[in-house]
Amino acid sequence: MNKLQIGLLAALVLLGGGVAYLFMHRAPQAKPPAIVAPILPPMSDQVLIAKRDLGYGTALKEADFGWVETPKAGVPKGAVTKAESPNATEDLVGAFVRAPIAKGEPIRRDRYVKGASTRMMSTLLSSGMRAVAIDVSINTTAGGFILPNDRVDIVKVYREPELTKEHGFDVLGSELVVTNVRVRAIGPAVETKNGEAVATGATATLELDPVQAEKVLLAQRSGTLLLELRAISDARPKEDQAVLPPEAPDSTLTIVRYGVPTSLRPR
Repeated sequence: MNKLQIGLLAALVLLGGGVAYLFMHRAPQAKPPAIVAPILPPMSDQVLIAKRDLGYGTALKEADFGWVETPKAGVPKGAVTKAESPNATEDLVGAFVRAPIAKGEPIRRDRYVKGASTRMMSTLLSSGMRAVAIDVSINTTAGGFILPNDRVDIVKVYREPELTKEHGFDVLGSELVVTNVRVRAIGPAVETKNGEAVATGATATLELDPVQAEKVLLAQRSGTLLLELRAISDARPKEDQAVLPPEAPDSTLTIVRYGVPTSLRPR
């Protein structure tokens, strides 16, 4: 083997060693980024539906409703969904139906009410009681100091036509209608005229039992009703209330002569 061949062989050995060295000490290649699949929103939701026909005033029980899987596009506006109200089956127990719900119909939030709400007088009334509104003014409401939840007596002031005719001047009578009744709301009566809210007077809404409601409605047609504010310490239980019967009215008479009122009570 001549020198040329030896030189080529040595060059090949060095070249192979260099390639092996570079291969063993090459820089690590970066791993390709992991591909993360996008999380898609669910295509459906669970909607609360009625399991039976629910009429106005029904007190809801857990057996009255249940969840049904519904496509997102088919969820009615205002319906109770599990995504928004996961505890609805517990929260709705004891709520009252304010608009009828048919069996299988989604339960909408505007169809029920739970707890007392000033926007719904029926939720404020005690069981068996009625709400009756009467016209009032500053002069008939203890100078405007009567507020919701205060208790009042109701007095009717009326004109005695026979005595007025007999005496030739106004003779007024007064009658105690009911006592110790609760005022549920009081304030201006507002109507919309030409697109604007206009105060047309004031009303007081009273909580009465059916017999009291009849007395007050009749008295309002035959005279002017005045509210007498009771002391907060004088709010007695309902069974202790003294309601004056219609056949035994207060016989106080007020004679108005030349603009001067005088109260008389016949013996």
